[in-house]
Amino acid sequence: MKIGQPSDLTASVASTASSAAQKAATSSNAAANASTNASQSTSSSGVALTVSTAAKALEKPVRNDVADVDMAKVQSVRASIQDGSFQVNAEAIADKLLSNAQEMLNRTSR
Repeated sequence: MKIGQPSDLTASVASTASSAAQKAATSSNAAANASTNASQSTSSSGVALTVSTAAKALEKPVRNDVADVDMAKVQSVRASIQDGSFQVNAEAIADKLLSNAQEMLNRTSR
């Protein structure tokens, strides 16, 4: 008998495929068992856990009915921009930029 005849190759490929499928099924079962064992060990560890009310309060932020934005002022500025009467105060902007920069420098030097 010659090596590599079509009948031999088909049988060899079929046996290799079935052994690979068995190995895959075995590793899949092992992974499932490991996952089950891990979840059982964490649930059966018997460690008591209490969560403080402060931690519970942090979990869900409290929503206030008060908006962080003054919508009346926003509407006023929007209207003045649309009618062309809004004027930018460059001096006030520069002062705020300088004070913010100074504040940042003071924080980093401490």
